[in-house]
Amino acid sequence: MGTYVVLVMSNPREGMEDEFNDWYENTHLDEVLATAGFKAAQRFVLEAERGASSAHNYMAWYETEGESAEEVIERLEARRDERQQSKSINRRDAAMWVFSPTGEKHVLP
Repeated sequence: MGTYVVLVMSNPREGMEDEFNDWYENTHLDEVLATAGFKAAQRFVLEAERGASSAHNYMAWYETEGESAEEVIERLEARRDERQQSKSINRRDAAMWVFSPTGEKHVLP
């Protein structure tokens, strides 16, 4: 069993930012944790850029364990109908990536 970090990049639909933020923070993150077996979740908003511009203003970070990156995605998608969906998320430009560690976590002593 490996450790994985899932990053979901997204934007709200135009004029729906408040609904998007409310749904994501107060409904979606907890539903993903409850239905997909993920261990932790947190959202971030883009505050500054250097170099190439980001196509997304919001990022959701999830931590989980699984047999493979594909298994993590399959587990997440298999129980999608158990989670409330929102029309406030722009699904056309949303993206998801699953990463596994390539080295040890570095922390200050």
